[in-house]
Amino acid sequence: MELPILEKIALSIRSLSMEAVQKAGSGHPGLPLGCAEIGAYLYAEALRHNPGNPFWLNRDRFVLSAGHGSMLLYSLLHLSGFGISLEDLKSFRQLHSKTAGHPEYKTGLGIEATTGPLGQGVGNAAGLALAYKILAEKFNTEEFTLFDNKIYCLAGDGCLMEGVSHEAFSLAGHWNLNNLIVIYDANNICLDGPVGEVFSEDLKQRFASYGFDLFEIDGHSFADLHSVLGNLKAKQDRPVLIVAKTIIGKGAPNKAGTHKVHGSPLGLEELKAAKAFLKLPEEEFYVPQAVRDFFSQKLLRQKEDEKKWEAVFGQWSQAYPEKKAELEKMLFKQLPEHLEEELAALEIKEPVSGRAASGEILNFLSVRLPFLYGGSADLSCSDMTLVKKAGVIGKNCFKGRNLKYGVREFAMGTISNGLALSGFILPYAGTFLVFSDYLRGAIRLAALSSLKVIYQLTHDSIFLGEDGPTHQPIEQLASLRALPNLQVIRPADSYEVKMAWLAALRYEGPSALILSRQNLTALEALKVPYEHGLGRGAYIIKKEKIKPDFTFFASGSEVKLALEVAARLENLSKDVRVVSVPSFELFERQPEAYKNQILKGDLGRRVSLEAASEMGWHKFIGTDGIAIALESFGLSAPSSALAQEFGFTLDTVLQRLI
Repeated sequence: MELPILEKIALSIRSLSMEAVQKAGSGHPGLPLGCAEIGAYLYAEALRHNPGNPFWLNRDRFVLSAGHGSMLLYSLLHLSGFGISLEDLKSFRQLHSKTAGHPEYKTGLGIEATTGPLGQGVGNAAGLALAYKILAEKFNTEEFTLFDNKIYCLAGDGCLMEGVSHEAFSLAGHWNLNNLIVIYDANNICLDGPVGEVFSEDLKQRFASYGFDLFEIDGHSFADLHSVLGNLKAKQDRPVLIVAKTIIGKGAPNKAGTHKVHGSPLGLEELKAAKAFLKLPEEEFYVPQAVRDFFSQKLLRQKEDEKKWEAVFGQWSQAYPEKKAELEKMLFKQLPEHLEEELAALEIKEPVSGRAASGEILNFLSVRLPFLYGGSADLSCSDMTLVKKAGVIGKNCFKGRNLKYGVREFAMGTISNGLALSGFILPYAGTFLVFSDYLRGAIRLAALSSLKVIYQLTHDSIFLGEDGPTHQPIEQLASLRALPNLQVIRPADSYEVKMAWLAALRYEGPSALILSRQNLTALEALKVPYEHGLGRGAYIIKKEKIKPDFTFFASGSEVKLALEVAARLENLSKDVRVVSVPSFELFERQPEAYKNQILKGDLGRRVSLEAASEMGWHKFIGTDGIAIALESFGLSAPSSALAQEFGFTLDTVLQRLI
């Protein structure tokens, strides 16, 4: 450990961070100033990675869960040789800058996760740690160690207060993720004032109960950092929390240690005073040449470290060609060439619920896709997410494919994001649709980051029945459809469920499969090739004879009802078109010419049928269309009684129309 250069790196972090925040006119200087020594030690000593190749498979990962302190990360990425330039720092928080207000996941830049909503980065780090325990179990051998990296996470008071951190830490301890190191920036200040006003729990007892090892250090002492982190690199038995006592805004003589430095620029006078206090020159964005030289030399050593690993990888590849082939499948995630045909041919006994059909498809796919891992928030026997021929991951046991998250929906979402961020795993996560609200924050960050995560959300409507309005989703479909980049699919029968899985596997982003509890009848009209059917998002399944008097747009179980109503109307000499609309998002990606075929022209009376909020359907039916939907919460009753009560029967729909 070279103390003089570490001190210069910490000084550079403070210089770059407070200058960038001041130039932007907004930001959070407190954490970068207070955690400068922690950041300096991590990037100069602890982290084993190669900025020259940000994709090194066995690199250590650093997740800044306290994402408001983003200038700490950006400064370190700039100094250590990642793709963040000095100009990028100067354009902090500006339009289309690489240096957004909170870190946004970008491959190749060293930003390992999108963070900012507090607590989620902790879950991402736990997911990354779990992914690498799985990889180590699967690919390490007695002779060769391919995966032995560490996952470092810097968390703040807000992260530890958010409930999701409890969920994630509980699972990390349960699984004994002994490659996870969380550093807590214990500065006793949060945005509104002293932490003591809102946070007084005994961290030693809390983390002992999780199964963590806990260390307390002076976060400004390189000796303390080296003593703990240096030893953990050599030997770590359990997940770790390091309570690093720091002074928020350290170096700002009049604001350090107060909440005034948390979320606002220092101001020109305080910036000038801080430069004088830190003995910095007047030059803006000052970095000593010694720091530049240090990281240039370090980059050469880092490249050598990766070369040594590559040599081991080459020997391992020759000794274990089957393992290498499996590793490549997990890394590249190529789908079988004839997967659509294989799915179409998969026999599923009818009638079958959407959830049960999806469960059979998942088990079929798990054999063909070794990168598919996932599970449920204590509902696998109900949302059908259990892979029957694979084991369950547990404490110190990472051979299985099934993840049992317990009743921890939010952590399931954040850990799934971490699994996806590893680059090796395509995670799926299951719960009831109504409980998607519990993990919505994680779904949002998956969408923002374009992470490939598949959500199996079952019990998709009031027709789940007797469990009543607490469990019957109303607004969730519209809410999920409102998320940019999230592909939402509500299939109408088992064949559409098959094609929904195909759509999710092909999409480079998150997908939500919305699945029924009740049985669905197989509909012959839906059995069309993917590119003409579900892959279009909306497609005609019953064409009018001449010119439609009515055009129905429906999703899920209501597609069958639409066809039944159409048949009755034809008996009344009406001409009818029926359109299955499994996915708004897939439809929006179609060429304008195709969308016009579905939506334009004289389509008669337009009617939407979906047992959920009507929000979103007016793009199909217009302002004068009829939305047969739900305007209230459901009731506890058998599904047949609910259909009658809320107007989703053949007769009640006809009464609305004629």
